[in-house]
Amino acid sequence: MSGNGDGEGESDAGGTYTLLVDLTAPATIEVGALGAHRFDAGTYAYTGSALGPGGFSRVDRHRRTARGDNDVRHWHVDYLLGHPDAWLDRVVRSVGVDVECAVASRLPAGPLDGFGASDCDCASHLAAGSAEAGGFIKRVRSAHEAAVSGTDGRVDVVPGTS
Repeated sequence: MSGNGDGEGESDAGGTYTLLVDLTAPATIEVGALGAHRFDAGTYAYTGSALGPGGFSRVDRHRRTARGDNDVRHWHVDYLLGHPDAWLDRVVRSVGVDVECAVASRLPAGPLDGFGASDCDCASHLAAGSAEAGGFIKRVRSAHEAAVSGTDGRVDVVPGTS
C-alpha cells in the first residue's frame, strides 16, 4: 500500500494529497477572502484533491508556489505556501481515490475555519501539527491509510520543495 518516487512531474491517476508545510516563524498571512490570520510557527497539513486529467500535477504547482516560482494565488493554501517562512516538507498521497474529506476529518481541528473547505461541509482542510513534527507526519500518513482501507488506492510519500 505504499510506494516511493520523487513525485515531480508525476500525474498518476490523481487522488488525494496532504501537503506538510513547515512555517519557521510566526506570521500573519492574508488568506484571500478569509482575511488576515496569525499562524504560529510549526507544521501544518493541508489536504486537497488532484482529480481529473492533470492528476497530481496540482502538487507540482504547489511546489512552484512554495519555491517562489509562482505568484498566482488561486487556493487558500497558495497564501500559506507563498509566505517566505513557509517550506513544503513532503506530500502524503492517496493515489487513485477521492478521500479528501475522509483524510481531513481524521486530522486535528484546523487553525482557520473554512481553509480549503469552501466546496464541502468540512470545517477546514488545514490541520495544525503537534510540537513533534515526526509524530504529526505519521498521523497524516495513518489518516491516509485509514481512508484508503478497503479501496484500490495506495498511499505514498513524496518530496515537497526541492
